[in-house]
Amino acid sequence: MDLGLDGARAVVTGGSRGLGLAIADSLAREGAAVGLIARGPDGLAAAADTIGRHGRLVVTAVADVTDSAALQSAVDEVASALGGLDRIVANAGGTAGNGNLRTGDVDDFLGTFALNAGHAAALTKAALPHLERAGSGSVLFVASVTGMKPGPRTAYAAAKAAEIHLATTLALELAPLHIRVNAISPGSILFEGGSWERFQAQNPDVFERFRTNEFPFGRLGRPEEVGDVAAFLLSDRASWITGANLVVDGGQGRPSARSF
Repeated sequence: MDLGLDGARAVVTGGSRGLGLAIADSLAREGAAVGLIARGPDGLAAAADTIGRHGRLVVTAVADVTDSAALQSAVDEVASALGGLDRIVANAGGTAGNGNLRTGDVDDFLGTFALNAGHAAALTKAALPHLERAGSGSVLFVASVTGMKPGPRTAYAAAKAAEIHLATTLALELAPLHIRVNAISPGSILFEGGSWERFQAQNPDVFERFRTNEFPFGRLGRPEEVGDVAAFLLSDRASWITGANLVVDGGQGRPSARSF
């Protein structure tokens, strides 16, 4: 299926590795020009080289997504280089501190909300003038099944639940501007350098029980499986989908191998 993304102009936060890189790669493969935002210039340069194999324009901008002024500057920089924006992906996220209330710090909660739901709102706000100039657009928040199936870490679970609800609410607010807003909730995704690879190395027995008991297909997900779903939702082929949260987890049971 041709997703009709040829000529689209997308920005992806956390685009230098993992799911962000996979989403950007899928978009470029479908014909989109892509701007990547992340904190590390070296990682961005490597990601741009990887995505560049599709022959589409790839630009990068360095920013901490929890710094709203820096994020605004990065979005404007990308939009200038691409000639505008019409696809927005809030992918950056994670947990500040250990993320649990009893054993963590209140600042961990504030930092985790800023990194997830806060950054998604700030990115959308920064990109809104560019989307309005484009006349329409599509926004995607990368949430998590942990926002739907409670489990460790508490701050992350609550922040991802907020991000899902933010997408459904913004879908109503921005519909008059012909802007769609959706979320995807990936399950546990295994990739080189990712958190599940580290967990597997540090806790092989726990990881093996998790893989065996919680995944009907007997494996964790792959980044490209999330990237392709994201590209579809961002495309005009999904023109009648907004305010949705699409789960991409292979039927996963518990959201985490960790326990309180």
